[in-house]
Amino acid sequence: MLTRVNALGTISISNVSKRYGTFQALNNVNLAIPAGSVTVIIGPSGSGKSTLLRTINHLERVDQGLIKIDDEYIGYRQKGDKLYELKEKAILKQRTQVGYVFQSFNLFPHLTALENVAEAPIAHKQLSRKAAHAQALTLLEQVGLKHKADAWSRHLSGGQQQRVAIARALALRPKVLLFDEPTSALDPELVGEVLNVIEQLARSGKTLVIVTHEIAFARKIADQVVFMVEGEIVEQGPVEQVLDAPQHSRTRQFLAQVL
Repeated sequence: MLTRVNALGTISISNVSKRYGTFQALNNVNLAIPAGSVTVIIGPSGSGKSTLLRTINHLERVDQGLIKIDDEYIGYRQKGDKLYELKEKAILKQRTQVGYVFQSFNLFPHLTALENVAEAPIAHKQLSRKAAHAQALTLLEQVGLKHKADAWSRHLSGGQQQRVAIARALALRPKVLLFDEPTSALDPELVGEVLNVIEQLARSGKTLVIVTHEIAFARKIADQVVFMVEGEIVEQGPVEQVLDAPQHSRTRQFLAQVL
C-alpha cells in the first residue's frame, strides 16, 4: 500500500440503485472509500462501473440510496430528518470538490491547453484570470505539458489531450478525482504516459476512484479493488485478495479472460 499524507475525501456509498427503464444499472451498491486512498473498479462492459462513478458527483441521479463525501450528502441537503434535492447551482458548486476525467477527454476545441485548464477556476470565481493562468502553467508542468500551453487542444495527441484533461480536473483543487476508463480511447503506445501521471497522483493524498481495464496498473497502485457484475459489487478488497486470490467464481472467470 502506498504511503500518503492525511487528506479529506472519504466517500460513503449506501444502498445505491439506478435504473434506465427496465435495465437495472446499479442494484443496492454499498462501498466505503477511505480518504486519500486509491480504489480501482473493474468488471465486464455494462456492469455498472461508469454509472457508479457518475453517481459520486451527481452526474447520474440515483433512484435509491445516498452518497456522502466526508459529511456532506451529494445532490441533497438535510433538514431535520428529511433530505431535499439541491438546485442545479448548488450541485455545480458541490462538483467543484470532485474532479472528473472522461474517457473521451472532453476538452474545449476552441481553447488552448492553458485556457482549458484555467477556465473552471475563472468561471467559478475561485481565481483571477492571471492567477488561474499561473496555476494552469504549474498544472501543465505537473503532467509534463508546460511546453504545450499555447497549443490548441485539437492539435494534441490523444495522450496529451488526456493529460490536459487531468490538469483541468485538478484546477479546482478537488478532494476527490474520478477517472472513467481514462486510457480506453488511446492508442496503445500512448497509454503509458497517462498512467504515469495517474500513478503520481496516487501518491498525492487525494482520493482516487478509477474505472479501468488495465489490470496490471490496478495491481500497482490500488489500495482496494472492486469487481462489479450486472450492477452489483461481487467482490471487493485489497489487491492481493481480489486480483491474486479471488474468492468469487465470477471474479476468477473475468480475470482469466483479461490477464
